[in-house]
Amino acid sequence: MENLDTIKLLQECDAGTKMAVASIDEILEKVTDTQMKHLLSESKAHHEKIDYEIHLLLAKQKGQEKEPNSIAKGMSWIKTNMKMSMDNSDATVADLITDGCNMGVKSLYKYLNQYKAADQKAQDICIQLASIEETLGKDLRKYL
Repeated sequence: MENLDTIKLLQECDAGTKMAVASIDEILEKVTDTQMKHLLSESKAHHEKIDYEIHLLLAKQKGQEKEPNSIAKGMSWIKTNMKMSMDNSDATVADLITDGCNMGVKSLYKYLNQYKAADQKAQDICIQLASIEETLGKDLRKYL
């Protein structure tokens, strides 16, 4: 049985995971520290795994996937390239990804509160995704 709040919450999580993976992909080759590169690669794999789970749940609910907002994606690309052109360091990468994590956590909790009637599985996956973002942001602090 489909639940509109469940579908909407899962779609926002889907867009968020895609945005995170795209952001990590865009910046990963610029990282010089092997430990930081491993941390980002591991986080990317976590995002891809949770996105797969989101797709399964969306299919069960007869919901469509959702792409990240093209304006947000474009603004992120511009910000990343401008900052990296001024300072192509691991600290800049950490700063950019940490900002993205913070925005992701904020958005996820906003959607969790907005779609209160979403089923427990959708809420749990949203919280799990927020936790992945919080952990990555915290782990990157030593590179700032």
